[in-house]
Amino acid sequence: MTDLSRPSRLAVETREIDPVDDLLLFADPRAPLAWLRRSDGIIGLGGMLTGFETGGTTPGRDGGPSAADAWRAICADAEVDDPVGLHGTGLVAFGALAFDPRSRSSSRLIVPHTVVGRREGRAWITRIRSVADDAPPPPLRAVPYGPYWSATLGPGALDPEGYQAAVRAGLDAIAAREVGKVVLARDLIGTVPANADLRRLVRALAGGYPDTWTFAVDGLIGASPETLVTVSGGAVTARVLAGTFPRGADADDDAAASIALSHSGKDLDEHRYAVQSVLDALAPHVRSVRADEEPFALELPNLWHLATDVAGELADHASALDLVASLHPTAAVAGTPTDAAIELIRRLEPFDRGRYAGPVGWVDAHGDGEWAIALRCAQIGAEPMRGHGDYSDTIPVVAHAGAGIVAGSDPETELLETRVKFRPIVDALA
Repeated sequence: MTDLSRPSRLAVETREIDPVDDLLLFADPRAPLAWLRRSDGIIGLGGMLTGFETGGTTPGRDGGPSAADAWRAICADAEVDDPVGLHGTGLVAFGALAFDPRSRSSSRLIVPHTVVGRREGRAWITRIRSVADDAPPPPLRAVPYGPYWSATLGPGALDPEGYQAAVRAGLDAIAAREVGKVVLARDLIGTVPANADLRRLVRALAGGYPDTWTFAVDGLIGASPETLVTVSGGAVTARVLAGTFPRGADADDDAAASIALSHSGKDLDEHRYAVQSVLDALAPHVRSVRADEEPFALELPNLWHLATDVAGELADHASALDLVASLHPTAAVAGTPTDAAIELIRRLEPFDRGRYAGPVGWVDAHGDGEWAIALRCAQIGAEPMRGHGDYSDTIPVVAHAGAGIVAGSDPETELLETRVKFRPIVDALA
């Protein structure tokens, strides 16, 4: 594959095809590339271009281009033939970006040689090649799912006791006015079988959590409820989530949980930090930005979230990747003030988050795209945070879950919140 910093001129052709029932059947079983919501979305095959060892959305460690600039260079000379004209057609790159610019994990944009998509009852196929490449495209074929499999998972570098100690240290930093909020995560590590059909993990998450963004990019697989930013034809939207309660055991208990969350001072404070960080980040690029004055309780299969939808219109020529760079990291996954919260995370978390809580999504040649925060996810093929082991028959996997710490947070309650947040990925891996 070619580095994005040395782009080749691309020829892109999109054509409408007959309806597709299950997009995942066309994905690579060992390395699925997918972005799905309620059965709509796109999957990719292969990787003509991949990119760029950078610290997230910012310029690379060697002074190379940012994600947005690298993508503009790719699109500038591309020949795009797209009579379908739907959101997700034409030239598309999938992306998974590191949480921290100091991360050892690379940020990556992947341009597949084939994209299959479905939206609003219509389906299409996009073929992408170098202009200099005259070879016929590989045939598109559905691949039946492989056998069921399960992962092994256990405590990582920060076990439950260690996590509660980290929360207490975070509360000390808040009391000392180092930060107003900090989001602290813990990890689980394990393995999956080397021959696992990873599309089964994607399908389990998409089926169990249909209202989330289900994604698979460069081994990062998950189902995020949090939209970082969507750009479509000049319209900009985001959904901010911060503040969490577990679902109740029955209807009455569940209603009580929703009401308790909506009136929780601690959770409302945490949510306000997150919403304000998004509004401040979008302000230079978006006009008529709107956000509800009060959050609503968002119902997911395993928990309640406080949620606020934000909307506006682009005021400049920023792409989705420019907005990603402005928004990341939000207070919902880092804290506030941002720089101080990041430093505190580096001090208290004994691991590299990698792409967890970083941006994940896709962008097209117009700069439109859909990006979420990589939550409820696992990195397949990641090096575990402790031990080495023999991986001849298995592939390492690491998962993370975090909670927002503000004044008044209780370490045991925050630990329980991470357990609830682990549930989607742990259940899907079981």
